Amino acid sequence: MSRFAGAAAGLALAIAAGSLCAWLATPIPWMLGPLFALAVVRVVGIDVRAPAGARPVGQWIIGTALGLYFTPATLASVASVWYLPVAGAVFAIAIGYGTGALLARLAGIDLTTGVFASVPGGAADMAALGERHGARVDRVAAAHSLRMLLVVAIVPAAFTLAGAHGTDAFQPARASFDAAGFATLMLATLAGALVGRRSGVPNAFILGSLAVAIPLTAAGLRLSAVPTELTNAGQLLLGCALGARFEPDFLHGAPRFVGAVVVTVLLSIAASAVFGVALAKLAGQPVAPVLLGMAPGGIAEMTVTAKALQLGVPLVTTFHVTRVVALLLLTGPLFARVRRHWTVLDAGAARRQP
Repeated sequence: MSRFAGAAAGLALAIAAGSLCAWLATPIPWMLGPLFALAVVRVVGIDVRAPAGARPVGQWIIGTALGLYFTPATLASVASVWYLPVAGAVFAIAIGYGTGALLARLAGIDLTTGVFASVPGGAADMAALGERHGARVDRVAAAHSLRMLLVVAIVPAAFTLAGAHGTDAFQPARASFDAAGFATLMLATLAGALVGRRSGVPNAFILGSLAVAIPLTAAGLRLSAVPTELTNAGQLLLGCALGARFEPDFLHGAPRFVGAVVVTVLLSIAASAVFGVALAKLAGQPVAPVLLGMAPGGIAEMTVTAKALQLGVPLVTTFHVTRVVALLLLTGPLFARVRRHWTVLDAGAARRQP
């Protein structure tokens, strides 16, 4: 009953906060409102929770909606600039290691924890990889939760204030809703998500949904549009899941660590923006989609921002999918090599750790 009451209270709070943000016309209101509302009340000690399965269900909905953008013409357009997402993935690894070393120094933690707390992958995935190499899982998870909160708070607001809205040339394959087609589409993408989870694919519910929705759209099977109300619900569930990660002792347990994470995340956002502008200018591409693709946020959160602001959804999605795959495949093996050169520094930092 306690869990049910906490989830019911969390959902009610999320709906109220999302409605308020929508009325205030804030960026991505149905994600930002629930995220901040749940995070704040949990940090002050009120036991509200996200509904069970909030994140996977939200990812399934968002992944299905995003997949409808990948028409044959869109795929050809994105494929012609394949080098941009690859460059973005390489930069994400580099900035993760650089800010990880800085985080270790500022927070007085070991370099292993610093790196896995800073590489911009999924919190669960980076925590699991970090644990294999001896990182402190609690610090890694806390750092990624704070990173997501800061990126989701800063990046959409910055784009909105800059007036970057409504310039997207890409649109979903079908604008009308069809009940039978919608049911078929959602069942198909759910099957893809479940297969992905069973196979151990990270972010399985969004990547699995995309893996089904993209081929269907590319093949010309325009089953149905995804209603706006449903995508808003998906955003709300993602916001709930992010906000529910925060605990009452989050700000009090390790203030030095929290402050260091804030500094390194802000540095990562700034460096990614500078690199993104340079990359877009060199490639002769619109700056806004490349900037959003470079942002060190999660795939679901950043693609939702792209969809809400109509900023090159397929390109932004490709950026973040490429980065997720690259980070998961390369972070572990690369770290094993790099760590050999950090052994002395790592041991010294560990002795200073509080």
